[in-house]
Amino acid sequence: MTALNAPANFNWPLAYEAEALLAAHIRAFLAANRAAAVLADRMRDGTGTDFFEWVDHFIVSADHEKSFRDCGFVPEAADAPAGHTVLAHPHAMLPRVIVSRDAQPSAGPAVLAIRPESLADFIAGQGLDGAPAGAPGSRYRVLTVSAENGAVFQAVERSGYRGFQGAEPRAGLAADVLLARELFRTRPRDCGGDDEAVRRAFAVQQRCLGLVGRDLACELFFAEERHFWERRNRAARVQKHRQDGLGLGWANHDHHTFRCSRRYFSNLVKFLENLGLEKRERFYAGAEAGWGAQVMEAPAVGIVVFADVDLLPTEIDGDFSAQPLPETGAARTVGLWCGLHGDSFLQAGMHHLEARFNFPLLRAQLAAEGIATMKPFSDFPFLQQAFTEGERWPVDPRRAEVLLARGIITREQCAGFIRDGAIGSHLENLQRKGGFKGFNQKAVSAIIAATDPRKLQEAHATA
Repeated sequence: MTALNAPANFNWPLAYEAEALLAAHIRAFLAANRAAAVLADRMRDGTGTDFFEWVDHFIVSADHEKSFRDCGFVPEAADAPAGHTVLAHPHAMLPRVIVSRDAQPSAGPAVLAIRPESLADFIAGQGLDGAPAGAPGSRYRVLTVSAENGAVFQAVERSGYRGFQGAEPRAGLAADVLLARELFRTRPRDCGGDDEAVRRAFAVQQRCLGLVGRDLACELFFAEERHFWERRNRAARVQKHRQDGLGLGWANHDHHTFRCSRRYFSNLVKFLENLGLEKRERFYAGAEAGWGAQVMEAPAVGIVVFADVDLLPTEIDGDFSAQPLPETGAARTVGLWCGLHGDSFLQAGMHHLEARFNFPLLRAQLAAEGIATMKPFSDFPFLQQAFTEGERWPVDPRRAEVLLARGIITREQCAGFIRDGAIGSHLENLQRKGGFKGFNQKAVSAIIAATDPRKLQEAHATA
């Protein structure tokens, strides 16, 4: 379970029965613990998120084990105290359940833990008076928020660790974490040449891997990528401010989307593999759409990446992420975005972050903040997705002139991009049901076509 454990052909199931059982237990817990119930209301009203999406795990008595096994949960080989069995749904995006031989029989969980991004921020955001178990930098820290009616409410912080056993950090780890975070945040993204920027990125990565190890380096890298993206997207800043008001951070992230040029796509994939991400499903939307994507996941850390690239029909039979893709004389949506702004891996940062929300509620709340949402590109009972209106970035005239010289854009388009800029990034409002872990290729293809910089520039020029 700590390695990638996907069904055949990545045909992710809908686990509605498992989701309903989890939801029933969470409702029972909220009925017993007022502090948790109050926070659930504040999450809904203040951040447009459901309490369910923040649950890391809960602990039940042994009399509940059969019901969870009957709806698809299986034992996971995760670190846990003696007398505790960790159950997880192998093919669904759902919280885990711990069966405790010591817990007294009860209608709901004896313990429920949510996971904010930082316990320090959570303590400050909630105005709590207490200290976590575990020193700063520990792989697993636990804070007891309240204990009411036999229901213990906790918050946990993870540092590249999936288990449930705290351990004292080695001497010097905290300083190494701070240094690795600084190295990722300050890595040079534009060195006057992309080849050099890629080389420097790998050099920084190798240093950070040596400092803190693979899984923690993965956690830190993506935290810094979110930070970089957030600085360049107003919707991200507004929503992050709302979530930070409760001390939650971006722990509700679903996946991180990187757009990459053909030239550096294999470098990006190798960089992610070095951080422990494994290849999942690949997408190819057809010759007309002209794009492909490699989904990757770091199961131990809970990081998922959707990596987009322009792709030719002749490149779909093999693993198009395993070797460099030759340059072509054209650019589709992804290639043009990279040409205008740089690769997500380098100058541009992520195209968007997808986080899990209450879909209609977030849309309404962001509208009240003056942030519009585009038409949904997935609107299924099990998967709803929509971008906020894109953030328009200035375009370096030198980049536009290169694209013009290559015949990728017209002179009129070049002048328009220099004058008006081009859409750079979005926040994605996403809601999953049934623990659905996959993506819808047709829907993704539609939104990639809809965000082609040439189409958006024409629409902007005629508005």
